Amino acid sequence: MIEQYPVLPGAESFFFKGNEIGILISHGFVGTPQSVKYLGEYLANKGFTVYGIRLKGHGTHFEDMEKCNYHDWFNSIEDGFTFLQQHCSNIFVIGQSMGGTLTLNLSQKYNNIKGIMLINAAINSIPPMERYKNKHIPRFVDEGEPDIKAKNVREITYTKAPIRSINQLFALMADTKDKLQSVNCPVLAFRSEEDHVVSPENTNYILSSVQSEIKEVIPLYHSYHVASLDNDKELIAQQCSLFIHKLSSNVYKTTIKTTSP
Repeated sequence: MIEQYPVLPGAESFFFKGNEIGILISHGFVGTPQSVKYLGEYLANKGFTVYGIRLKGHGTHFEDMEKCNYHDWFNSIEDGFTFLQQHCSNIFVIGQSMGGTLTLNLSQKYNNIKGIMLINAAINSIPPMERYKNKHIPRFVDEGEPDIKAKNVREITYTKAPIRSINQLFALMADTKDKLQSVNCPVLAFRSEEDHVVSPENTNYILSSVQSEIKEVIPLYHSYHVASLDNDKELIAQQCSLFIHKLSSNVYKTTIKTTSP
């Protein structure tokens, strides 16, 4: 699918070259890499290689998004994973909202992903969108203001969502839900206790369904849905960094051993 419109200023993907540990980050439905750039910059400053992808049809115009199906969005995150593999020996993945859904789907396909971090991932239901399920009209629906508790925060996002895209999101959730028992890598999940888009029960369901031996949830009490731009964004960044460091400690030891004379 060729996008008809140019990328909006500030909505571009970002890449920071660092060490051998790569971190792939995916934004959510109708969002852009701008919503996760603070997280990306924080992790890059810790020395990691970071790639924030732009999902196909996002960050341009909602008419571009309408042409996409969920396989296009999965291909976007898979392409990002393939790109990072060219630069890094160990890869972690972070996804917000639908980005979390895509992250789960990716992690069940590739067993060499070292760990995943989910921020208010969608799997079961999205109450504000349920009324559009299996509908074809209207063609576009108003998105409303981004669900962010912090004041004076701007998210680059679409003002409208194609109803076809909403149904593709539901199809992605259903497809991923069927694959949750194939997810066995370490999982760190962030759950906003007040989320007006994706209810906290989505995170609870994910953690009860995956087969990971290491799984942890961190409740967020000061953020709504777009938590990576909200009051808890520093907490999220710190905990992601700690999670990656913990799981990478053996990697560092191995590297030291193999490079010693």
